[in-house]
Amino acid sequence: MSSFITQRDGGFLWQRAHEQVWVVPWGHHGVRVRITQEAAFLDLPQGLLPQPATPSAAKTELGDAEATLINGNITVQLTGRFGQLSFERTSDQKVLLKERHKTTAEYLARTFIPEGGTWKIEQRFFADDTEKFYGLGQRQHGYLDQKGCVLDLMHRNTEVSIPFLISSKGYGFLWNHPGLGRVELGRNDTRWVADAAHQLDYYVVIEDAPALLLKRYAEVTGFPSAFPEWAAGYWQCKLRYKTQRELLEVAREYHRRKLPVSVMVIDFHHWSKSGDWSLDPQCWPDPAAMVRELKAMGMECMVSVWPTVDWSCANFAPLRDHGLLLRNERGMPLQNGASVESFYDATHPAARTFLWEQIRKGYVQHGIRLFWLDTMEPELIPLELDNTRFYLGNGREVAGLYPRCHQQAFYEGLKAEGEAAPMTLGRSAWVGSQRLGAAVWSADIPSTFDSLRRQVAGGLNIALSGIPYWTTDIGGFHGGDIDDPAFRELLVRWFQYGVFCPIMRMHGVRRQQINPPREDPGKADPNHPNVPNEVWSYGEDTCAILSDQIRLRDRLKPYIMKQMQVAQTTGLPPMRPLFVDFPSDTRAWEVEDQFLFGPEILVAPVLAGGVRSRPVYLPAGVRWRDAWTGATYDGGTTILTDAPLERIPVYLVESSGLQLG
Repeated sequence: MSSFITQRDGGFLWQRAHEQVWVVPWGHHGVRVRITQEAAFLDLPQGLLPQPATPSAAKTELGDAEATLINGNITVQLTGRFGQLSFERTSDQKVLLKERHKTTAEYLARTFIPEGGTWKIEQRFFADDTEKFYGLGQRQHGYLDQKGCVLDLMHRNTEVSIPFLISSKGYGFLWNHPGLGRVELGRNDTRWVADAAHQLDYYVVIEDAPALLLKRYAEVTGFPSAFPEWAAGYWQCKLRYKTQRELLEVAREYHRRKLPVSVMVIDFHHWSKSGDWSLDPQCWPDPAAMVRELKAMGMECMVSVWPTVDWSCANFAPLRDHGLLLRNERGMPLQNGASVESFYDATHPAARTFLWEQIRKGYVQHGIRLFWLDTMEPELIPLELDNTRFYLGNGREVAGLYPRCHQQAFYEGLKAEGEAAPMTLGRSAWVGSQRLGAAVWSADIPSTFDSLRRQVAGGLNIALSGIPYWTTDIGGFHGGDIDDPAFRELLVRWFQYGVFCPIMRMHGVRRQQINPPREDPGKADPNHPNVPNEVWSYGEDTCAILSDQIRLRDRLKPYIMKQMQVAQTTGLPPMRPLFVDFPSDTRAWEVEDQFLFGPEILVAPVLAGGVRSRPVYLPAGVRWRDAWTGATYDGGTTILTDAPLERIPVYLVESSGLQLG
């Protein structure tokens, strides 16, 4: 069977029977690949910017049955009767990524299986036992290197799917499809699967260092938006402050203790009904006065906003009547089986406009401009995305876009209100969320040391997925007893880790076995008792340690803001694995329980109970200084360092001049 090759848009188009392969230069040192078995390529929702700056020097060479495209560091070769693609480093012609064709039709590198008007599409590449994979969003498996993992391409509470990875071989790969699927990083194959799609779409970039791969990725998906200075300090939160009086009493106590707090957070159920998008006036009688008092103490006010809409709230009927809610493909129009709720459709432009108008009236007019976007995957119950219809399509094709569209509503709304650096804290994200003021937290995680360990890898991998602004619930979300000495130790270690996260935020639903709080019977909530979660709630010894950590974070704010400015212009996240700055140090690629916070600070968190010392690897090429003792060490060495309860090991590049004391 004959094939045909022609030039198209600076690249080439290969055709054989019904299959078409279209490869074009995309940005610096990258290419975009689209493959279809339909009559034409479609303009579908996806993650790449439409026209990234691309050098004009890209070259295409066509033969009778093969084609070559060179765009800087990347060379793409198409050969053979099945149009096999390989991606080489231009300087030495080393193949870094190659499609895996086998000898029978069932094992072609790319397969299209008809699936209800779309296709189930699989794309296979050769595997390499020595290769390491990083990125792919935020996962809870606890691995930094994800070689050998099988990952669902689907958002869930605690799981953020961003289908971009960085390979230790020197390339980045974006699966440019917002629908459901999976990636299998096996020993025999690397396989990407789209459950329902019209065409294959992916981006490959080759660069000389991980930091440059991150920059190229930002160039084609968007650089991070500005990080506001208010976000650099300490955030106080719990599930939940139930009244204006309670919140202000906590804020005043922090102020009285001279502990700097940047943000006081109001969690969910501050509304009368879900979908009101406003504060319940019985519990929050004068929000404007509350905001003014908080500002006078140097604090901002943030509120939790959910995309859910109760059937009995005032906003349900207009959203329903104008087709602005998510709907089921079959059965009852109900997205939350746990309550009588639906979700507004963030993928619909008119729905975003409607939502923002309610947010403006319910919060912004009172001076509240900080928003926490919870349950934004969206958290459907039951989670049946095949039975969910979005404005942009069926859930199997487009569900990954929901969080980005939700973030867009707030980013554009706040911009219109004059905010210079809008930022929201959300429970999910997708490709491009970083350009829309998106910060992410790791959601409803347990209060255990094992969970803390898993957050280290999760935070580093989402940083390598283009999302530089990230945090966790310090202490974990559920399971912590405030009187338990073991939990207090966990909280201290988590606090010390949180100091060096891009955002430092205390949160959680706590338990109290000794002298549990007494509540007004009319307002008691057995699922969420009103247990305190402030630093003084854990005894004076623990409070002293936590207070020192808050003051340390405050001293770090100028350094933090400097790193955020670097992220905005280069795509380099402030919190990152050691190998990003030390790619030639092979040991740096193996360390999974340490990280860099900017180029000058190395952090080695304590991730188990009862530990008072731990080994620390200091990357080669520079000398390091212990941030607490001043002792200096050569790089390329592992040392056993003290970790008393009052501090975790932190090392500074000796030449930096930075002081933490």
